[in-house]
Amino acid sequence: MSVSEKDSVTIYRFRRMIESIEKLQGRGTELVTLYIPPDKSISDVINYLRQEYATAANIKSKQTRKNVQDAIESAIQRLKLFDKPGPTGLVIFSGAIPQNGPQTEKVEVYHLIPPEPISTFLYRCDSRFHVEALKDLLKEKAVYGVIAIDNEEASIAVVKGRHISNLKTFTSGVPGKHHAGGQSARRFERLREMSLNEFYKRVAEKANELFLQYPNLKGVIIAGPGPTKEEFAQGDYLHYTLRDKLHIVDTSYSGESGVREAVSKSSDYLREIRMVEEQKLIQKLMSEVSREDSRAVYGERQVREALAKNMVELLLISEELDLIEVRIRCQNCGYEEKFTIRQEEMQAEIPKRLAEKCPQCQNQTLSLASSEMLIDVLISEAGRVGAKVELISPEHEEGEMFKRAFQGIAGFLRHRGGF
Repeated sequence: MSVSEKDSVTIYRFRRMIESIEKLQGRGTELVTLYIPPDKSISDVINYLRQEYATAANIKSKQTRKNVQDAIESAIQRLKLFDKPGPTGLVIFSGAIPQNGPQTEKVEVYHLIPPEPISTFLYRCDSRFHVEALKDLLKEKAVYGVIAIDNEEASIAVVKGRHISNLKTFTSGVPGKHHAGGQSARRFERLREMSLNEFYKRVAEKANELFLQYPNLKGVIIAGPGPTKEEFAQGDYLHYTLRDKLHIVDTSYSGESGVREAVSKSSDYLREIRMVEEQKLIQKLMSEVSREDSRAVYGERQVREALAKNMVELLLISEELDLIEVRIRCQNCGYEEKFTIRQEEMQAEIPKRLAEKCPQCQNQTLSLASSEMLIDVLISEAGRVGAKVELISPEHEEGEMFKRAFQGIAGFLRHRGGF
């Protein structure tokens, strides 16, 4: 199963884990990175690590020697939990991480199941964990080119992952059709055709330059409101490797608006692009919101109330939801309170809240019991009631609108008529 076929929560969690591991730093070259491909025997890897453990005995620094051997031994113990690497392989990170200054190192071990098969065995001891190969697995591989063109302007762009990039627009400078008769009209038409031909060449040159940067380009959408797109597509303008990948779409506009319209109208053709799936979800949400018997619910309070009643079928969350759920507890009487706060406000606001008196016993004994990203809380709440979750990127227009207009939280109810 490819990355694009996995659910958005799995990818989100995998990305978050990689980001947290990438931030970890060792005191020296004491952190072990281990990549095990699917066809590698676990017993062979353990034997290999035993040899590395013996070699590490030659390290002169006593502290470094201890940390490296502890990291290797911890990796071995983690490996013993697995009979085999699995269909996509196995990745282990193990090492002594400083907790709070010198001489506070603690061995931490993480294992990850890659979303796609890894092909190379890797053992590396360094001052950091090597996650580059895992980050590469998360890159969207389905790439499409788009050209929206008429005889006045054209825009070219690349659709990859969750956004439209490299958007460039050109004006043709081609004069409108000449209505006078006679020889001057024929001459004018010839000049117009020459100008249009030069315009096509200019657009194709830029399109070729951009699209050929992507060896795995799946296709090229050519869109526009009139016959210009067909003339351009049938002409000898685009590079020969692109000509068998063309998909023609009728749009009301050319230029930048035409590019976005072409993407919207090509959802079936662009089925491998995650952005298209997310756009459909937001468009469906907008359609539901306008109905009297709407299945849509949005806003943190309303969505969480619906989740608590097991009324949510599908939960939508913006990937850039920057809210934290904070739990405060009174150490004297056990009073607890939950609230959400923006991440950027935590440092200033939490000390103020903790300095207040407990609403129940009036003692100044409030403490921070826990803090967790609201996105993770909502995913857990949805999981408990069997609601599906889709994470929406703000990198495209619909995703940005969802974050702004719905505060990044919405859902579809199981039944119409509210809850």
